[in-house]
Amino acid sequence: MSNEPGGRPEDWLAADLWRAAPRAGRTRVVAIDGRSGSGKTSLAARLRAELAAPVVTLEDLYGGWDGLERGIDLLAAAVLGPLGAGRAARVPRYDWVRGVWDAPWVLEPPELLIVEGVGAGARRAAVYESVLVWMEVPAPVRKKRALDRDGNTFAPHWDMWAAQEDAMLARERTAERADLVIRANGVIRANRGAGG
Repeated sequence: MSNEPGGRPEDWLAADLWRAAPRAGRTRVVAIDGRSGSGKTSLAARLRAELAAPVVTLEDLYGGWDGLERGIDLLAAAVLGPLGAGRAARVPRYDWVRGVWDAPWVLEPPELLIVEGVGAGARRAAVYESVLVWMEVPAPVRKKRALDRDGNTFAPHWDMWAAQEDAMLARERTAERADLVIRANGVIRANRGAGG
């Protein structure tokens, strides 16, 4: 792959996934990571349509505005760990409106899985992931997107959430480990050999 492959990211990701070895049992996992408002959910939706693969979103795993690390722990322990052992995962689901955990949904080991959300590429999850994508968008654009999407719900929590992102990313250095970096201006950069 060239350093700037161009084209649709989902085309490159689909090709990369099929070439990559499964690392969660028989499941090939693509993790789409980036800060809030970087376009992770949109890319995951396009990739889901392309691959007909299930999606696990970390938004269901955080358990509230102070739960970034909790979400990463649940991704590794409740979702990717069981799949790696060849078992069904019981995917947690947090109801943000009611502030309670709903019953988890059962995910039988799929051939392909898309995981998206802030922290999806953290090292404790990356050991199960075949391809790691980092979405990179300037902070003002991300904030506008996030607040346009979630309005007054996110606004009071933006700074607290950003501080959690800062702390986690300083430790994880996810962008440096990503197999593919997708920038807002359309540039796609391949980090071959970066890996988890």
